[in-house]
Amino acid sequence: MVPPELPRFVAFAGPRRLRAGALAEVAVAMKEASDEGVRDSLLAFDLTTGRVVDVVLQGTTDQVRAWAEGETVEAPSPAGHAPAAPAPRGRGRPRLGVVSKEITLLPRHWAWLSAQRGGASATLRRLVDQARKAGEAKDRVRGAQDVAFRFMSAMGGDLPGYEEALRALFASDRERFEANLESWPGDVAQVTKTLAAPAFAGAATTSPSHGDDAYGDATEKGR
Repeated sequence: MVPPELPRFVAFAGPRRLRAGALAEVAVAMKEASDEGVRDSLLAFDLTTGRVVDVVLQGTTDQVRAWAEGETVEAPSPAGHAPAAPAPRGRGRPRLGVVSKEITLLPRHWAWLSAQRGGASATLRRLVDQARKAGEAKDRVRGAQDVAFRFMSAMGGDLPGYEEALRALFASDRERFEANLESWPGDVAQVTKTLAAPAFAGAATTSPSHGDDAYGDATEKGR
């Protein structure tokens, strides 16, 4: 997931970054570029997912801004998974938000759980929390790989070194990954590196860019 201090959306005209910021800012930049006759393809991305966002450019600039300010974009789920449907609640108010569901274990499992501090339910909750904590790092890596892959597929699929960069991404080889992006257009390469940075957590390589340098200063830039 993109750090909260960085823009959520970014717009591109071909390989050139137009604007990074809120959806309304990005949509207006795309509308202005379209009205000016920019021939490059205009694409907007949600940087929390790496997915292309469908932006409505019909109408006036004010109408486009109003659409974008009222548009609801689905929040991403951890590691790129679809959100789970909420479990139905039974009658009454669950204590501390605890939801009762049936689980099936062998007798030896129940015996072990019952002998633990706090009983079976408390022990199961502790075990689940421990497993979740242990998997958080892997989930962050997998989530960053998925986000970077989606953006790369849309913006870099025809660029040199694309396939090798993908292999390096999923192998957590940051040095090889960045080497294959050296010939890419600067804006595309920079956003790709920033989205992929969490996938290389712990790798002994150069540090990723942060702050405004990652996506630009949220103003229109030309190359």
